[in-house]
Amino acid sequence: MINTNELQVKQADQRPITPGRVRLLMIVEGINDIEFLRRISLALHRSDGNLPNLAEMEIRGELVFIPFGGGHVRAWAQRFAPLSLPEFHLYDHELPPETDLRRDAANIVNGRDRCRAVLTRMRSVENYLHPDAIRSAGGIDISFEDFDCVSELAARLLYAHRPGEIPWQLLPRRSRSRMTNRAKRWLNTAVADRMNAALLDESDPKGEVRSWMTSISDLLNS
Repeated sequence: MINTNELQVKQADQRPITPGRVRLLMIVEGINDIEFLRRISLALHRSDGNLPNLAEMEIRGELVFIPFGGGHVRAWAQRFAPLSLPEFHLYDHELPPETDLRRDAANIVNGRDRCRAVLTRMRSVENYLHPDAIRSAGGIDISFEDFDCVSELAARLLYAHRPGEIPWQLLPRRSRSRMTNRAKRWLNTAVADRMNAALLDESDPKGEVRSWMTSISDLLNS
């Protein structure tokens, strides 16, 4: 059976970018944030047509995701100002002192016309996923707090399902890091595909993700 979420997201990867049609720049940290936003916006759009479907906008060439790959986040706060396009920046909260650097960058963006930047209240976008969606995708039971590294917790649990392996803590650091990165990708694709508006309401009771989409709608209509 074809997963329609996956199909629409794959189509977004093949979209043409036509100069003059771009209505919004989405500046995020990496490809995993893009995968999450494509899928979660689709889930929310299905329950509320007033919220944008970012994957569909990307296919139409109206939105361009720009992953800056971490590093010096403040350097990106004004990089696209000469284009005079609306911008939405999403930064992972992470842990101090990195949090303060991201907050400073967000303040710069928010001082610009037709631009909005937010820090996630939780550590990263994986923390907004619901344990039920993770269980549905991978058959693992997981619990986590707002500032836990969900990708590492998931990697540990997925690894524990492999019989005959040495204990996680005895693995080389590089191996643990590689499996954590794979789990992060899986969380933001296969697990995010299983999210819906009801699950998000439970995992994000403050409605933070919805507020991002509302801010994006406001920028598009400005």
